[in-house]
Amino acid sequence: FAQITAEESEDEPPSREEGTDARLSERDAAGGKNEGAVTEEAEGDGQREGEEAEQPDQTPVLSNKPRKKKKRRKTKKTSAGETLEDNDLEDIESLLEKIEDTNGLSQQTQSGIIADSRPLLYVEHRNLNPENELKRYFGARAVLGDQRPRQRQRQYVRSTWLTAPKNTWPRYSKTGIAMQLVDTRRGVQYFTFEHHREYQQVQFKFLDAVESMDPNNIVLLLQMNPYHVDSLLQLSDVCRMQEDQEMARDLIERALYSLECAFHPVFSLTSGTCRLDYRRPENRAFFLALFKHLMFLEKRGCPRTALEFCKLILSLDPENDPLCVLLLIDFLSLRAREYTFLTRMFQEWESHRNLSQLPNFAFSVPLAYFFLSQQEERSELELSQARERAARLIQLALIMFPSVLTPLLDHCSVQPDARVASHSFFGLNAQISQPPALNQLTSLYVGRTHSLWKDPAVMAWLETNVHEVLRMVDARDPLVEESEHKRKMRYQSAPRNIYRHVILSEMKEATAALPLEVTSQPVMGFDPLPPLDSIVSYTRPERTNHPSNESTLSLFFRSLLPNFNLQGDVRHDGDEEAAAGQDLNQGVNRLMAAMRDMLANIQFQEPPRDDNPEGDGDWD
Repeated sequence: FAQITAEESEDEPPSREEGTDARLSERDAAGGKNEGAVTEEAEGDGQREGEEAEQPDQTPVLSNKPRKKKKRRKTKKTSAGETLEDNDLEDIESLLEKIEDTNGLSQQTQSGIIADSRPLLYVEHRNLNPENELKRYFGARAVLGDQRPRQRQRQYVRSTWLTAPKNTWPRYSKTGIAMQLVDTRRGVQYFTFEHHREYQQVQFKFLDAVESMDPNNIVLLLQMNPYHVDSLLQLSDVCRMQEDQEMARDLIERALYSLECAFHPVFSLTSGTCRLDYRRPENRAFFLALFKHLMFLEKRGCPRTALEFCKLILSLDPENDPLCVLLLIDFLSLRAREYTFLTRMFQEWESHRNLSQLPNFAFSVPLAYFFLSQQEERSELELSQARERAARLIQLALIMFPSVLTPLLDHCSVQPDARVASHSFFGLNAQISQPPALNQLTSLYVGRTHSLWKDPAVMAWLETNVHEVLRMVDARDPLVEESEHKRKMRYQSAPRNIYRHVILSEMKEATAALPLEVTSQPVMGFDPLPPLDSIVSYTRPERTNHPSNESTLSLFFRSLLPNFNLQGDVRHDGDEEAAAGQDLNQGVNRLMAAMRDMLANIQFQEPPRDDNPEGDGDWD
C-alpha cells in the first residue's frame, strides 16, 4: 500500500482532465492501421498493469492511473523517463512478490489441505525459469539489466518453458525429431521420441565423429546441423573439460530447446503423469539434458529451479529412476529450504520405496525436521513434534550408517571429542567393514552435502544425538545388532542407475569408489552406461574396410601406408584355422614388401652448398 500511495503522490500534478483530453486528441488526430495497433497495444498494456495494481486494495479509482502513466511514457524520450520506467517495473515486481508471499503463507497456515492436494511431483512453470529465482535474490533490475520484459523483436522464435531462446542461436528449423504417444494406462500417458530418416543419417555421422576422437568433427557436424541433440551434449562435455562453462551451459540449453520444440501436443511438463522410457535411445537425450541443465543451475546458485527440474526428471520415470535423482533431490530440497516437500516425500514414499535405506534420505530428512524446528513462526506443538522426529530419525541414521560420521566431520573440519574418537562404533572399522556399494552411497552423500552440516547449531544437535547413540551401543540395544545384519546382507552390488548417477555427478569421492567393471569401459557423455535391456528402433549400418582384429603393428603401418593390410583378404570362418600358418607367412611377406617399398620411396634432401649460405628456403 505504501508503494501505491507513493505513486499517487508522484502523479498528482498533471490533472485527470488534461490526460483525458490528450488521449482524445491523439486518437482523433491519428488515423490508419498502425496508429490503431499502437493504441490497442498501449491500452492492453495499461489494462494489464492496472489490473496488477488493483489487486492489493481493490479500488477502481486506480485503474486509469497506470494507463495514463503508460501514455506519458510513450511521449517521453528522455533518460529520466527510462529511469522512471525501470523504477515502476521494480515496484510492480516487488509488489507482486509480496502478494505471492502472503498468499503462500495463508495457504500453508489456513488451508494446508489445498497445498497438499497437489501431486508430490507437481511442477510449476514459473519455477522452471531461473530468472524468477534470481529476481527474488537480487531484484529485477540486477537480473534484467537493460532488457525490457516484453520484447517483440524475434517473431519466429517459439516460446518454451524449459529454456529461453537466445539471439546468438542459429535459427531453428525442423530437425527430424518427433514425439509420439505410445500408450495410456490408468491415467498415465507413455510417450517416446522418434528419429526420422534424415535425423538417423546425421546420427550415424555423429557416431563416426565420436569414434574419430576429434572434437572438431563434432563442431563441423553442428555447423551443418546446429540442433543435433547428441552432438550438443557431447560438445558441452568437451567445453566443460576446457573450463568454458558458459559455452557448455549454452549448448545444453540449445539441446533442451530442440527437444521441447518436438513435444507432442498433449505432453505436459507439469501434470506428473507423462512418462518416457529410458530404455529407448531416442529418449535418453532428454533425461541427460535435463540432468546436466539442473547441475548447471545448482552451480549458478538457483537451487529452487534445480529442484523443479529434478522433480521433472523423476516424474518422467518414477518407478525406475534411470538417473537415480533420488540421490540428489534431498540435497536440492535442503539448499532451496523446501523442508516441507522433503518430509512429505519421505512420508509418502517410505512405505513402498524404502527411502530410509538410502544414506542421503536417512540423514537429510532429520536435518530437514531440525530446520523446521528452528522456524519461530510455527506453533509450539509443531516445533516440539519436529524436534522429536529429528532426534529419533538422526539416531536411526547413525545406527544404520555409522561410517558417515567420521568423513562428515572431516569435511566440516570438526574434531570429535575423546569419547567419540576412541569408540570403535564410529571408528575406522566402520568404514572398512562396509560393502563397496554402501561406500559409494556414503561417499557421494558426504561429498555433496557436507556444507549443510557446518552450521554450529546443527553440529551441537548432531553431537547430542551421537552421544545418545553411543549410550545405546554400550547398552547393547538390539537395534544396533539388527542394523549391522542389514548392512551385511544388503548393499552387495549397486544397480546400474546408481553408477550412472555417480558418473554424471562427477563427485571425486564417489567416482574413486566405482568398481573396475565400470571404470574399465568407455563412457560417452551422450549415453553413459546404456541399459542392458535397451529397446533399439534402428541400428547403425555395418562399416566395411575396417578389419576386426588388427594388431598394433598393423595399425602402425596402416597409418604410414593406408593401403597396407597385414591380414590380406578376410577368409571364411571354416578356412581360418586350417590356413593359420599360411596367413602368418603371407603377412610377414607383405610386411617386408611394404618396408622395401617405403625405403625405396624415401628421398633425402641435399644440404645447402657453401656458396649459398642462406639456402634455398626449404630448410626451417
